[in-house]
Amino acid sequence: MTQYNPQELESRWEARWREQGLYRFDPDGPGEKFYWLTMFPYPSGDLHIGHWYAMAPSDAGARFKRMNGYNVFFPIGFDAFGLPAENAAIKRNIHPKTWTYQNIDRMRGQLRQMGAMFHWDHEVVTCEPDYYKWSQWIFLKFYEMGLAYRDYAPVDFCPSCNTTLAREQVVGEDKRCERCSTQVEKKTLDQWKLRITRYAGELLDFSAIDWPETVRTMQTNWIGRSEGCEFSLEVQGHEGIRFKVFTTRPDTLFGMTFCVLSPEHPLVGQIVTPGLRPAVEAYQKTASHKTEIERMADSREKDGVATGAFAIHPFTGDAVPIWVADYVLTDYGTGAIMAVPAHDIRDAAFAKKYGLPAPEVIEPAGGKPQAEGGEPYTAKEGSRMVNSGEFSGLVWPESFQRVSAALEKMEVGGKTVNYRLRDWLISRQRMWGTPIPIIKCPACGDVPVTVGELPVRLPDDAVFKPTGESPLKAHQGFLHVDCPKCGQPAVRETDTMDTFICSSWYMYAYLSPYQNAGKPIGPRDVAWDTEVVKHWLPVQQYTGGIEHAILHLLYVRFFAMALADAGVLPSRAPVRRLFNQGIILGADNEKMSKSRGNVVNPDDFVKKYGADTVRAYLMFIGPWDQGGPWNPQGIGGVARFLADVWNLALPGDGTPAKGDSPEAAEKLTRVVHQTIRKVGEDYKSFKFNTLLAGLMTLRNEMKSLRKETEGSPAWDEAVKGFILMLAPITPHLSEELWQRRTPGPSVHLQSWPVFDPVLAQSQTVTLVAQVNGKVKDRVDIPADTPDGDLEKLALDLPKVREALAGMSVRKVIPVGGKGSRLVNIVAG
Repeated sequence: MTQYNPQELESRWEARWREQGLYRFDPDGPGEKFYWLTMFPYPSGDLHIGHWYAMAPSDAGARFKRMNGYNVFFPIGFDAFGLPAENAAIKRNIHPKTWTYQNIDRMRGQLRQMGAMFHWDHEVVTCEPDYYKWSQWIFLKFYEMGLAYRDYAPVDFCPSCNTTLAREQVVGEDKRCERCSTQVEKKTLDQWKLRITRYAGELLDFSAIDWPETVRTMQTNWIGRSEGCEFSLEVQGHEGIRFKVFTTRPDTLFGMTFCVLSPEHPLVGQIVTPGLRPAVEAYQKTASHKTEIERMADSREKDGVATGAFAIHPFTGDAVPIWVADYVLTDYGTGAIMAVPAHDIRDAAFAKKYGLPAPEVIEPAGGKPQAEGGEPYTAKEGSRMVNSGEFSGLVWPESFQRVSAALEKMEVGGKTVNYRLRDWLISRQRMWGTPIPIIKCPACGDVPVTVGELPVRLPDDAVFKPTGESPLKAHQGFLHVDCPKCGQPAVRETDTMDTFICSSWYMYAYLSPYQNAGKPIGPRDVAWDTEVVKHWLPVQQYTGGIEHAILHLLYVRFFAMALADAGVLPSRAPVRRLFNQGIILGADNEKMSKSRGNVVNPDDFVKKYGADTVRAYLMFIGPWDQGGPWNPQGIGGVARFLADVWNLALPGDGTPAKGDSPEAAEKLTRVVHQTIRKVGEDYKSFKFNTLLAGLMTLRNEMKSLRKETEGSPAWDEAVKGFILMLAPITPHLSEELWQRRTPGPSVHLQSWPVFDPVLAQSQTVTLVAQVNGKVKDRVDIPADTPDGDLEKLALDLPKVREALAGMSVRKVIPVGGKGSRLVNIVAG
């Protein structure tokens, strides 16, 4: 018998599968359609072990689905724009396109080596002009719908990457760039945004999708819906100048004794008095260096500075001083608040520090007075308005309704819903991204590029500066253009789009990659084949990391809703089911990083053990949704398991005697059918570690029964079933064994084995005996044991007799029916 040589057979089968077109996608092929998608990689240069952990189990799940008769679509591509390529270009003095495509070529080879059934004939690369012209087309659709707009606003800016960041891309308590970990700064720039807030309410509805509770909770909290009242306040002595505040407690409005603007609020510079301007500007500068976490920390003492300006109370007409304080954020709510120190903890601390009045305007409906020097009374339910003019005596929620209605009648405000979610800032001051298709004309303003002129191409001769400044700003061929509207000299927008734009619609592009490739876009053209997309959406199964919960996964949902409203997409919920895998840790149980020296290079282990062993070990390492530490000793155990499978599936030297034990054959058949049932259930629920444990148990049974059954029909069926069950996890080994035993069509074209329900029933169950609710003993018993025998069996167990010493049995309760697994003995 030949020895198992994974390196030789894996490369041989990869080449043969390509020649056969085994994984060529047929959208009209037989079987129920099933779109299975795993998140596509960024072409960083090498597949790391995290890529393997995300993709290999996903591939196994897709293969299992295919074996169950589905026409599975399992595409792959590359999310190819991004800062690393541009940083590499600066460092190496090459174009980012060159670096990116070199990496893609290498990673294609590594992905093929993995043995995944990717449909390479539907690959997309997002930096291809025939891809990003459609990203530009989508932007123009959004521009027509009023979803894409320009806004001069404060932004988070990374000085190292030399670009703005979306709020979701700023991480950590000290506000660092998620890409390079540099501390970000606040800058006020002219930016392009997408109006995702228009869909905030719909994004809170998860009824059409089956997503993990964790992701739904994270998105719900990020969107941050709150019901309240928004109204405007007039600034005294500044005709026509008003500012808005939002509150969830309009019933406390009569307790407003001051207002607070964020340091970045645009009105600060207009209303501050000359004498206080230096102090206000100094405070603004100090606040700009603080992180959001620092500014919002409950433990930090609240401070601020007066502007010298006053707002007019909408009900009393009193002059209310306007302050600037950094505990108010410009991008949350309206960037301004009404301060009610008697009924808000932060306002109370601020008022106490600066000696501002704090009249009580609500109290418990029972009339109990607030304790002297105690915490502000903030309860809603059961609160009653006092010292509030005509509204005194109103109890929540009527108090909320009546005050809101009065403000609405005065035409200064009314009830509204507020969201924490902010519009998506997509402008990036870098070159390696999708150019924003807008022309800036001195006469006409912003003019969209004509659809037929797309794509606005990135220049191949761009020269990069060490500062990181976008070369588009100095590239004369790119920059200068005539205005499409008036024909006068104009300039192109030099900002490019956030790379999350590309990944927000790639699942549609896969179905008809590079639509209209090399051709101009016509007025009725769409970015995908509408009939194919209509037939194949939604994505039935999506897999990827939980770290994308409030970035990519939120944007995908927003894009689908907006594109459906544009009339070009049939589904508002493009991803039906989502699964988030865990993270592979280093052998030291820490997150892998070069600085820790615990990074695992999968190529090294593929070279030593083969791709199938690496795949199987990653699936055996622990529950897929939890991840676990890489154990360099553990992979050896999986390698020995696969070697055992090889030896079991192929006959040894000489012709083995035919097994002639009916009892052994029956036992083997039962174990095989029980394993088929369990392994199938585990594939469906992504329990790859337990299904492999089940196959290892079957391996042990087959080794023990080999002499008595080898050569018999029971043995042949066991080997066949084993190979089929293992095929999704170890595609190369399974193909080799299948062809050696039954030459012909690929093992990956076979159907999943069917188990006999009678044979799959377990012959034994575990009887658990409890005394007064505590487990004392266990024993395996025949599955068909009558209920009447359970009591005697339980009472005869040694540890149960020991526990009952000196006590009287009062009651014995078998839980369940025939073959119950639990008997509870009540004694005293």
